[in-house]
Amino acid sequence: MLDRMSQGWWIVALQGAAAIVFGVLALVWPGITLLSLVILFAAYALVDGVLALMSGFRRGAGGKPDWWRIARGVVGIAAGVVAFAMPGITAYVLLLLIAAWAIVSGAIELVAAYQLRDVIQREWLLALDGVLAIIFGIVLVVFPSAGALAVVWLIGAFAIASGAIFLTVAFRSRQRARPAGSSAAWQSPR
Repeated sequence: MLDRMSQGWWIVALQGAAAIVFGVLALVWPGITLLSLVILFAAYALVDGVLALMSGFRRGAGGKPDWWRIARGVVGIAAGVVAFAMPGITAYVLLLLIAAWAIVSGAIELVAAYQLRDVIQREWLLALDGVLAIIFGIVLVVFPSAGALAVVWLIGAFAIASGAIFLTVAFRSRQRARPAGSSAAWQSPR
């Protein structure tokens, strides 16, 4: 699993970048219409789901797929497809869809962090992302009548925080993938 994460660091980095782009767009366009928010969320969930599937199906040293990443990918793709198929859904249903996606994805990240605790360093970053996702989902369920602007800002802030965590995990995995002597290739000859 560590081998797969190290070699597929760029997929995790793309997930982080997609989350940050989604978050920034949500913050830059706070007056976004419900239809635009649905489409933006659907696109992000699909991209995130496809990237999680790619990461899950990458074969590591053991040759087995990472079923937790695959499950996370399926959940993301399903959320994106539902959002694209029903763009006229109400704000409440959209909030519940996003909340369910966040809670399930967060739970999957927590399980993955627990399973990786002996394999990688700083697995707490994955656990932190899982906890943030679960808290985010619960807040959306508990306070569904919050103003649309506050919800968009909350969604944007969560996406940026989650993206930053994914980028940190990706670049730490990338460092593990580099052989010890490979840093010399980046230095200029003297």
